[in-house]
Amino acid sequence: MTGSERGGASIAAEAGANLKKSSMELGGNDAFIILEDADFDLLDKTVFFARLYNAGQVCTSSKRFVVVGQENYDKFVDMVVKHFKSAKWGDPMDQATTLAPLSSAAAKEEVLGQIKLAKENGATVVYGDEPIDHPGNFVMPTVLTNITKENPIYNQEIFGPVASIYKVDSEEEAIALANDSSYGLGGTVFSKNLDHAKEVAAKIETGMSFINSGWTSHPEIPFGGIKNSGYGRELSELGFDAFVNEHLVFVPND
Repeated sequence: MTGSERGGASIAAEAGANLKKSSMELGGNDAFIILEDADFDLLDKTVFFARLYNAGQVCTSSKRFVVVGQENYDKFVDMVVKHFKSAKWGDPMDQATTLAPLSSAAAKEEVLGQIKLAKENGATVVYGDEPIDHPGNFVMPTVLTNITKENPIYNQEIFGPVASIYKVDSEEEAIALANDSSYGLGGTVFSKNLDHAKEVAAKIETGMSFINSGWTSHPEIPFGGIKNSGYGRELSELGFDAFVNEHLVFVPND
């Protein structure tokens, strides 16, 4: 089942009551960690897709960008603003359109409400949060900073074109912030040192980690998370196994 925590919990309860297997993919609040030695040229090619693909309406879309070091943080905020400014909303059949609308008016109002809630609790809007004068449920790409742990939005999934950017002083802080979430679907680590990036990724409490790329999904690799993001796996051999009942047929030798 793919859906909300509430829906997943309800279906899982029904499945459990009837002793049936289930697999749940219930959303995420994926962290995108940018280490001090990150390749900013590669980042520049990745950021738009990582957050704005399908207007951010992707469970594994990068939602929390965690940057190590002040210099990298300033540079990255400028980069994200540049890409968000470049977004073109409009007719989805027009090849020039790069920003999709949200799935419904209710979805739009929910995202706008989350932005408002973030601001009311001290977050800074670096870019965006303006109305779009165009038919459809469009939300202007928005960049939020200065989000504290006390801000309700800190542990909420924003299912829309909103990037939350955090500055930390060390790799250890980045890992701690990434793991300070009730979700555990996916995450990204950017570093020029691949071996070290893999070491950091292994410390992130998620079902999936991506190195020097945004999220991805292929039939041959398993997809799924932990914590409130659910359990079980879709795709790959593991995805088939989730719905297979093993059956032993034993024939003795004598």
